[in-house]
Amino acid sequence: MTKRVNGGLFDSAAAGTMTWLDERIDLSSVMQWLKHKKVPVHRHSWIYFLGGAAMFLFALQVASGCLMMLYYQPTEAAAHASVQKIMTVVPYGWLIRSVHVWGAHFFVAATFLHFLTVLFSRAYRKPRELTWVSGMVLMGLTLTLGFSGYLLPWTELSYHATMVGTSIPEAVPGVGQVATHLLRGGTEISGDTITRFFAAHVAIVPAALGAVLALHLLLVQLQGMSLPLGLPRGQVRDERPFFGEFLYLDAGLWLLLLGVLTTLAVWIPAEVGPQANPLQPAPVGIKPEWYFLFMFQTLKCVPETLGVAFFAVCGLFLLLVPWMDRRASRETRSPAFTIVFLGLLAYAAIFEAWAWWAPGVPGAKQELVADTYKLATLIPWLILLWVIIAFLLYYLLQFVREAARVRRLHRENDPRTAA
Repeated sequence: MTKRVNGGLFDSAAAGTMTWLDERIDLSSVMQWLKHKKVPVHRHSWIYFLGGAAMFLFALQVASGCLMMLYYQPTEAAAHASVQKIMTVVPYGWLIRSVHVWGAHFFVAATFLHFLTVLFSRAYRKPRELTWVSGMVLMGLTLTLGFSGYLLPWTELSYHATMVGTSIPEAVPGVGQVATHLLRGGTEISGDTITRFFAAHVAIVPAALGAVLALHLLLVQLQGMSLPLGLPRGQVRDERPFFGEFLYLDAGLWLLLLGVLTTLAVWIPAEVGPQANPLQPAPVGIKPEWYFLFMFQTLKCVPETLGVAFFAVCGLFLLLVPWMDRRASRETRSPAFTIVFLGLLAYAAIFEAWAWWAPGVPGAKQELVADTYKLATLIPWLILLWVIIAFLLYYLLQFVREAARVRRLHRENDPRTAA
């Protein structure tokens, strides 16, 4: 009886809140508009999870980054020491930073996978050209976010990798020197560079990424989810309402990602590395992060000017491909573009593996020393976390199944669909 009364009070309060908002911002019209979004169910439906995964990982990066901002000091004298303090002194600071570091890798990987599935399924075809362009901008901003954050710990590797990365624009005729000077805040990597990269990493790039992401989501909402080119409409088994069912499946994937990131953060916490010393030469075998390796290896094999021109042409080609691939816009397969896409993917994979297997900077593994880091005592907490995640996943799946069952019953009893 108490549960029923409490439930009634809760439902009444929720209804009253919705009515109050509806009278002021016409909330019912917004909710009705949002309900139009459907997610097709077919053998390739897994591709629709990648965009949501990337968005969740971006939100996780923002949250963990905001927590680290409470302690990080973006100066040449204090940057490395403040990161060291986060990892060793701040209670569970090692966990927050390790989740942030691992989350960055997962965020870039999810973005790349989302890009590849959209590319090969030809989801850029008419009328989704602007959605593709906004997605390309998002991928560029994602890489910029990773590059700008790499310098902030002010380690030996990040210093010299940033030195190499900021020298690449020098190959651009006319504006190269100015661009490099603007990035570094001078002729060399210094405290001014840290300040600029910090501002870009925590404010400028996230704000731009958030704005473009909002536009991207708006376009997806307006245009709906695309079917892969060549997939017959008859192979679509169902259409899930996004805000009624699919969002709960998305939430299940987010729970899994959170569990994996937390496990990696505990099992393999982030390292800090030795402090940068501008007077020391670059270590032999220095490499950038994995998502820049194929570019790094390319610039080692060809003149820098030629490499930069090649990347610019590839980027422009990918940006304009919706207007170039006219067969796809007519719902017809375009084998020539598939060959080009596979060629670019093979090039990136080969050069990535080439750079990956090349000898790197030798160094002993660092042992994390922090009062709150004791692996033996953290394992039971990890087990508890996964039990909770499994419990939530079970009920999310049960909810989705029940919602789908009720929706089918309504559809079967609806005279319009029955007719």
